[in-house]
Amino acid sequence: MADWKKLAKDLILADGYIERKETEIIKKELLADGVISKSEAEFLIDLRKSAPKAVAEFHLFVFEVVKRAILADGDISAAEAAWLQKFILADGMVDDMEKQFLRDLKAAAKSTSSEFDVLYKKYAGA
Repeated sequence: MADWKKLAKDLILADGYIERKETEIIKKELLADGVISKSEAEFLIDLRKSAPKAVAEFHLFVFEVVKRAILADGDISAAEAAWLQKFILADGMVDDMEKQFLRDLKAAAKSTSSEFDVLYKKYAGA
């Protein structure tokens, strides 16, 4: 059986760039059932990490998916903070979009773990 993730990743990254049209197709397919599974979220994160270049809309979609997953219960747990750290540091650096993402998460969360607070302070300031 074919590995759909590998096949999709290879097709999407064939030209080394995730374009707007590809982003629209990814969004349409992953949101078709109204739910993004952990497997689908991890696929998006891997795709983002592997893409040499991508349109801003793709990055924003990935952040939206991760935010929904993390804030499903309104709280950011220690385990979620550890997962976020892997996501944020996937490429070895923290860019401005990722810093803003952390700020957005903190603002939207009902409560945060001390582990998230440390992550936030280290990478998003304040």
